[in-house]
Amino acid sequence: MSNRPIGAVTFDLWDCLFHDDSDEPKRAAAGRPPKPAERRQLVHECLSRQAPIDRAAVDLAYNVTDAAFRKVWHDQHVTWAVADRLRVLLAGLGRELPQEDFDRLVLLHEEMELEFRPNPAPGAVEALRRLHGKYKLAIVSDAIFSPGRALRELLRGAGMFEYFDYFVFSDELGYSKPHPSVYEAVAKAFEIPITSIVHIGDRPHNDLGGPHAVGARGVLLTVVKNRPLDGHVPDAVCSDYSTLPEILAAMEA
Repeated sequence: MSNRPIGAVTFDLWDCLFHDDSDEPKRAAAGRPPKPAERRQLVHECLSRQAPIDRAAVDLAYNVTDAAFRKVWHDQHVTWAVADRLRVLLAGLGRELPQEDFDRLVLLHEEMELEFRPNPAPGAVEALRRLHGKYKLAIVSDAIFSPGRALRELLRGAGMFEYFDYFVFSDELGYSKPHPSVYEAVAKAFEIPITSIVHIGDRPHNDLGGPHAVGARGVLLTVVKNRPLDGHVPDAVCSDYSTLPEILAAMEA
C-alpha cells in the first residue's frame, strides 16, 4: 500500500507484546501442570465436591467445548466469555454447580495467567517507550481465557499499560479479530480515518487480513513466532522490535 500518515498504531497482545506460554516453564518449576491440564483439573475437582464424576468425561467435555469455541471464534469472530464456555461444558455433562462455586471456577480460569505471568516479547517495552507520544497507541486483542480486566493487569505488571491510549478486548467489544468493528472502534475513539491505522501482530489471517479488509495496514511481527503467510501480504515485516520505529516512519514518509 502507498505511504501515508499514520493516525494510530494498534498492537496484538499474545505472541506480540507477550510471549504466549512463556509462563509454562515457571509453572513446571513450581510443580504445577500446564494450563490446559490445570483447567480440566479445576473443573473435575469442583464437580467432584458435589458428586462423583469421571475425569475422562470432564476432559472430553472440555475438549468438545474448546472445539466449539474455536469454531465460533474463527467463523463468527466472537470469543465466548469463560462463564459461557463453562456453562456449555456443564450442560454437556448434565451437571450444575452452586452459583458461588461456579463464580469461583470462572475466576480461577480468568486469572490463571496472573499467577505465573508470561514474559514480555524481547524489546517490546523499549519500543513502546519510543513510540509513545509520537503515535496514538492502542491494544486490539482477542480474549481467549483472560478477559480484558486481567490483560490490563498483565500490561501494568510488565510496565506497558501506561503507553497505551485505548484498549479493544474482544470480551468487552463483543467481536474479535478480524471483524471490522475492532478497527472501527479505534477509529471512532481517536476520531481518525480507519485507513490511517497500522496494526501490528503475528497472525496473518487476523492481523493482516483484518486491517486490509477495512483499508488499514498491517505489519507482520515475527519477534516471537514466524507464522506462514497463507496468501496474506504484509505492508512491512518486523523481526526486531528495535527497528519498529524506523519501519513506521518509512510507512508514512
